[in-house]
Amino acid sequence: QMQLVEPGGGLVQAGGSLRLSCAASGRTITNWITAWFRQAPGQARVFVGAIDRSGGIEMNTDSVKGRSTFSRDYANNTVYLQMYDLGPGDTGVYYCAARYMPYVSRNAMEYGFWGQGTRGTVSS
Repeated sequence: QMQLVEPGGGLVQAGGSLRLSCAASGRTITNWITAWFRQAPGQARVFVGAIDRSGGIEMNTDSVKGRSTFSRDYANNTVYLQMYDLGPGDTGVYYCAARYMPYVSRNAMEYGFWGQGTRGTVSS
């Protein structure tokens, strides 16, 4: 089993940046796919991006329009999502997720392990 915990989140003004973290325990992230999803009020979770087992990155350019950086800290078993030039449309609850499969999926239903979610709010 893998446990994922997301501290932080926050409120930023439009044009600002936000860094989210997700600490994993129970398993090392090395051989897992780790992903980020965003859920706006009343909407389904949307794939933001993921790091695959070889460290490659798949990004939903419709969601973040290339304004995000995905990274991992293997020593601390933590994954990060750094977002830049944020707008009100980026507001939502951000979830990290993990799956032990050989390829990335953009379907939230195919991830079995989830963090509790952290709220990111962008004010205009």
